[in-house]
Amino acid sequence: MTPRPRIADLTTVRSRHPEAIAEAAARRPRRPLLGPSGRLLVVAADHTARGALSAGGRPLAMADRADLLERLCLALSRPGVDGVLASSDILDDLLLLGALDGKVVMGSMNRGGLAGASFELDDRFTGPSAEDLARRGFDAGKLLLRIDPDDPGSLRTLECAARAVDAMAAHRLPVFVEPFLCRRDGPGGAGGPLHTDLTPDAVTTSLTIASGLGATSAYTWLKVPVTADAGAMARVLRATTLPVVLLGGDAGPRPDDAERAYERWGAALRLPGVRGMVAGRALLYPPDGDVAKAVDRVAGLVRCG
Repeated sequence: MTPRPRIADLTTVRSRHPEAIAEAAARRPRRPLLGPSGRLLVVAADHTARGALSAGGRPLAMADRADLLERLCLALSRPGVDGVLASSDILDDLLLLGALDGKVVMGSMNRGGLAGASFELDDRFTGPSAEDLARRGFDAGKLLLRIDPDDPGSLRTLECAARAVDAMAAHRLPVFVEPFLCRRDGPGGAGGPLHTDLTPDAVTTSLTIASGLGATSAYTWLKVPVTADAGAMARVLRATTLPVVLLGGDAGPRPDDAERAYERWGAALRLPGVRGMVAGRALLYPPDGDVAKAVDRVAGLVRCG
């Protein structure tokens, strides 16, 4: 068997043997979505395909691909990490590196709503389709659903998301829907930066909208932000019977920020309906730079939930 390439050799493999990516996908050992514990910890790395490169207070932290891959490979090697959520280019690199053997592989399906763009909420499906995920032997997909009642792009995204839910169900593949209610700060809601509303009422409403997408919700999971009010999180989750994973965003640049995030996540992981967590920048770019320690900490929270 051909030795696995190093990160430094990936460009050479891609230029000389592009078929190696499909070959690596075909021979990848697979596993069920949920292991014996019934819990799930997935590392997220799909930010870059939307042009979102900041982490831990550094605007271009995720722009160094070799550094990102090193962090991902380390995170995936830690006990308790079940898999990865990423865009196709990153999944291809990880396949070549052998980092996805026996892991849950989740493809990020819509990355068309580029960060800061005027069309950000017209979030078209520029990533893998349900057919692509099934053909490559991947295990699940994820879609981002941001809704602003003042932005017509949200309606197009809703329609595309519903069709994606249908297609994933037809292939019996789980789809993780990440819904948010959003708004812009410009006059009359036009222009200005986009902000997500993380109040309990807004998160509750977004869950009910996401739960109703498509012809069936049989294969739909929800990827839910943890509200600042820990006591309200239980009320939020009563809005759905769908399985839930928590969203772990950027914990912040300081150790005490991360500590507060861990406390919120630990409390939310113990709530009914929560099956685990999908976390990215907080694990890959922790304030102290120790990826292994951050991953192990969150893996412990997920196991104890």
